[in-house]
Amino acid sequence: MMMISFVLGVLLPSAGAGYYLWAVAVDQYASKVGFTVRQEDATSAVELLGGLSNLSTSSSSDTDILYEFIQSQKLVAEIDRDIDLHAIWSKPENDPVFALTPDAPIEQLVDYWENMVRISYGQGSGLIEVEVRAFTAEDATRIAQVLLDKSSEMINELSAVARADAIGYARDELDEAVERLKTARETVTRFRNANQIVNPELDLQSQAGLLGTLQAQEAEAIIELDLLRETAQGSDPRVAQAERRLEVIRTRIAAERQKLGFDGQHGRGQVFADLVGEYERLVVDREFAEQAYVSALAAYDGSLAEARRKSRYLAAYMQPTEAETPEYPRRAMLLGMVALFLFLLWSVVVMVAYSIKDRR
Repeated sequence: MMMISFVLGVLLPSAGAGYYLWAVAVDQYASKVGFTVRQEDATSAVELLGGLSNLSTSSSSDTDILYEFIQSQKLVAEIDRDIDLHAIWSKPENDPVFALTPDAPIEQLVDYWENMVRISYGQGSGLIEVEVRAFTAEDATRIAQVLLDKSSEMINELSAVARADAIGYARDELDEAVERLKTARETVTRFRNANQIVNPELDLQSQAGLLGTLQAQEAEAIIELDLLRETAQGSDPRVAQAERRLEVIRTRIAAERQKLGFDGQHGRGQVFADLVGEYERLVVDREFAEQAYVSALAAYDGSLAEARRKSRYLAAYMQPTEAETPEYPRRAMLLGMVALFLFLLWSVVVMVAYSIKDRR
């Protein structure tokens, strides 16, 4: 019974598996492609002369993204739409084990993709090597080439998105700075139109000069009046005329001082001191807006230059190969694994049977 069970449980299934592997299973060809994500940083001429350039470095985070992308359902669906993976992997008609069902859903196609596309990723070096299998060498090479092209497109999209984000943030700040500068300049213009003054500081200087001139004329009029009083009689019309002239000068000085705000009385309207204070506040706001605009413009130009200098790209260190001899399925290894598994299972069943027999 033990020998019969060995023949039925081990030898015959192993023989059936061997017959299937050598007589039914279709040969599979493998195509290999290797690539990595590089980030190019073209530094300026000064940095090149100083030995500070780092023209090409590996981007591990982008490589991690690419590694996950190669295993994604999105990539499998895109490649299936472009070259029809269902038709390529369902070519063997009598091979239900290794062939894909022609009408397999996308989930089953993704599972089959994981079996037929093996990915090797070196975390330290950032190198990705992909082995693609198909039932003809041309199909395997074609799948590997499309996979390389799709990976390159994905990295280019990442680079474009990063570039657009960096430029977009700087552009938003520049637009805000432009609007702030427009508002500040419009406020200054409205102030000038409302007060009919271009620059209150210049008008203030003019008024101060006028006040100084009037004060000088007042001193001359006082001296002239004192001389007339000493040499002429009180009824002399020249004395009355000098007194009238002095009174007019003092009235004008008082009016100019009131206009400038020196006497603390505002009178009608707004005095020059308040106008100058308001104008200086508006000018400070305008200058701050101008400085903010200059800084935002410099940041925007810097973002544009940085976006031009830095770029990601997919560097293929091994183009898709085309196999001449099939490597899969590895029939001897598979047959050995099947036979070993059956033998172990048969041994367990035999030991359990003897154990039960001994207890009886």
